[in-house]
Amino acid sequence: MITLLQANTPVPRDIPLELPLPEWILIALLILSFLAHIVFVNLMLGGSILTLWAQIKGLKNKEYDTLAHEIAKTITVNKSLAVVLGVAPLLSINTLYTVYFYSANALTGLMWISIIPLVTIAFLLTYLHKYTWHKLDNNKPLHISIIAAAVLVFLFIPLIFLTNINLMLFPEKWGTIKGFVSALTLPNVFPRYLHFICASMAVTGLFLFWYVGRKKYAFESYFHTLTRYDIKKKAYSLTFAMSLFQFMIGPIVLLTLPSKGVKWNLILVIFSGAVIALPAMYQMWKAITGPPENIDRHYGKVIIAMTITVLFMGSGRHIYRANALAPHKKLMAAKTAEFEKISAEARLHPPVEDENPVEIDSSLGGAAKGAAIFQSNCSACHKPHEKLVGPPMTEMANIYHDNEMGLKSWIKAPGKKRAGYPQMPGFPQLSEADLNELTKYILSIK
Repeated sequence: MITLLQANTPVPRDIPLELPLPEWILIALLILSFLAHIVFVNLMLGGSILTLWAQIKGLKNKEYDTLAHEIAKTITVNKSLAVVLGVAPLLSINTLYTVYFYSANALTGLMWISIIPLVTIAFLLTYLHKYTWHKLDNNKPLHISIIAAAVLVFLFIPLIFLTNINLMLFPEKWGTIKGFVSALTLPNVFPRYLHFICASMAVTGLFLFWYVGRKKYAFESYFHTLTRYDIKKKAYSLTFAMSLFQFMIGPIVLLTLPSKGVKWNLILVIFSGAVIALPAMYQMWKAITGPPENIDRHYGKVIIAMTITVLFMGSGRHIYRANALAPHKKLMAAKTAEFEKISAEARLHPPVEDENPVEIDSSLGGAAKGAAIFQSNCSACHKPHEKLVGPPMTEMANIYHDNEMGLKSWIKAPGKKRAGYPQMPGFPQLSEADLNELTKYILSIK
């Protein structure tokens, strides 16, 4: 498997620097800080969707417009917490998976960079929606369109991030990826995305249950026909339905994961998390179908069970990542060790000057500039009379002695002619004048 992986996968050198903390501490920080961050991302997205739903429903029932206003107040707060809590997991994943994370960033390119302006736009839209609530009271379609635009942006941002994180797990696919749209076609992107949307709605349902149930919350001053029980029942029903849907999507997520990372440790952790969630779902079902006075009875137990489930699922995410990248990390460690060995030998035994100095045709007295260009761009791979990485200059001069244009074309866009040599990189940055000087110098070698 390692040989097959090496044949089809780019294997860069790692950065040979020690981690700032023991690896297990960084892994724990990554898991815990990511889960804290993602909860508020869930609340931001789920709150926006519920606000849009309640405001549309509020066109016919004013009570739901009030509910939309109350939920909207929480979005900007949860948004700020999501941003602040996102710093720690971002730093942790950069430290633990530097090569993989930045390679994925580079391959998704412009779309990855666009997260920053998209987040800014979404935040401004939520503030605009929040602070124009009464000013646009007589223009509800416009006001609703503002939160609808924010919801669309909030839905798109996690898709970019999830696609990027998914891509870093598959270095064997890096050579085939041509940008964000191409990365979207990788296995597991859309099942995981749908699972994330369901999680956002489930977490928001639990949050709304708590939010309207606080003793200090002046519920009766906002609502006149809807009761606390009505909203709590709807919130619990939302969480129950989305959790049930996650149980159906979960096996699809697991089955669409490439098998290279699916091992017994992953299955055990995921299965344990699902089992712990079952009693919580049972308690929610009893609360929804039972008498109104029992709606709050087991809320604390539900929160504890769901929190433990989330911890198991977050740990499972890391386990899959570790399993999937283990073979590639082994290859990369070997390549890094080889590079460090060669580098150490080169420092101990620096190269000596070529025993056969370059002979320049006396009729080409202006070849000095070409020699300087060659030294800057070509000397790392070519020597005058001996094979280095590429063929010697004398061989080039012999092949192209009467074909200067052919040599220029090759330097601009080289191919691969011989199995014994690696493919030469192109030099499109050289100007026409530089190419003239360089080819004149190469063809003067005897």
